[in-house]
Amino acid sequence: MKVLVLPGDGIGPEITAATLDVLGAADRRLGLGLSFEVRDIGLASLATDGTTLPASVLERVPEVDGTLLGPVSHYEYPPREEGGINPSAALRTTFELFANVRPCRSREDLSILRKPMDLVIVRENTEGFYSDRNMFAGTGEFMPDPDLALSVRKVSARGSARVARAAFELARGRRGKVTAVHKANVLKLSDGLFLREVRAVAQEFPDVELEELIVDAAAALLVRDPARFDVLVTTNMFGDILSDEASELSGSLGLGGSINAGHDVCVGQAQHGSAPDIAGQGVANPASLILSAAMLLDWRGRRDGNDALVAGAQLVTRAVDSVLDNPATRTADVGGTLGTEAFAGAVSESITGLPAGAR
Repeated sequence: MKVLVLPGDGIGPEITAATLDVLGAADRRLGLGLSFEVRDIGLASLATDGTTLPASVLERVPEVDGTLLGPVSHYEYPPREEGGINPSAALRTTFELFANVRPCRSREDLSILRKPMDLVIVRENTEGFYSDRNMFAGTGEFMPDPDLALSVRKVSARGSARVARAAFELARGRRGKVTAVHKANVLKLSDGLFLREVRAVAQEFPDVELEELIVDAAAALLVRDPARFDVLVTTNMFGDILSDEASELSGSLGLGGSINAGHDVCVGQAQHGSAPDIAGQGVANPASLILSAAMLLDWRGRRDGNDALVAGAQLVTRAVDSVLDNPATRTADVGGTLGTEAFAGAVSESITGLPAGAR
């Protein structure tokens, strides 16, 4: 499996290096055949190539088996005409990475709720209110005059149906329940269209239960009764907010893995940002990117029928879990003392010692 590695900005290079160390340990243990092509993006490539996303990098994405993207400081980039392109948004739109998949699972003493949680949020990734991805030309947010700002929300039948299908396929391999989160009581046309397509897709999956829930109630029930959820599917902005909420409730945003998947391309990406305030200090928690890399292996393995890659993903995930179970081997953001490199070392050591076949 050839992986294109884009370290990004801020803490990105540090947590990416840590993640590659862990993947290397899994490769040595199971013989996964991993290889890595590391390319600069973000502020590094802006300095050398005049753009935060060189065309030569973008061209490589569909040619490799998966891409690992570190966090980016896109808010520091110059205007697009001066080379400032948000790599995350560009990858999602260019390759139609329509499903942002974010698992959230509570861990013994890290969850602030002390309640069981094991859910996945599948967020539509290419439409919605986000102005950087919902227009063919121009932007979905504009100001007719200095005192008036307008935003356009895009919801299509095609976009809704394909993300719904991804959610139902995922639920079929889990506990068999999909919750469609919406605001159709107010956004009758756009969320009404979303629900119409979800219901149509549900007919293809008679073995999977469909529940419909207004976003206000979903946000509350994530706190009150997270165990009721299996797979949630929703539009872009709702999914962005709810997945961050669920990750924090389950322990920390720094512990949440994430992939952005299309039909043929998948990008593993940490849920958190580039944290420039702690960049270079060696204290960043690499768990989110490590778990995202594991999800990337799992996506490719299931797509290609490669059981070794699926086993590698499971091994990496279990190793992260075992390290986080011990307060002495956690990073500072979750109450421990380890730095980035030491945490990755502990995960790699766990990979070496864990039984390869157990889940």
